[in-house]
Amino acid sequence: MRKELQEVFIRGCDAKIEKKGDNVGLSFYAFFKNKNDDPELLMEAAHWWIMQHKLDHFEKATRIKQLVLNEI
Repeated sequence: MRKELQEVFIRGCDAKIEKKGDNVGLSFYAFFKNKNDDPELLMEAAHWWIMQHKLDHFEKATRIKQLVLNEI
């Protein structure tokens, strides 16, 4: 996973956890705007989420953040 995607996931998780608490669930789509301005990054996120980690559509933000931090 490239550094840019790591930063997107960590920033997004931190923001959602701060706003809604530790039990907040997210989809990988939550990290992207409705406008698809970076399809390569979106596809990398989808591959990481679905193919590499076999995650459900919604996962807890705390779990996603920990998975990303384990890869750094």
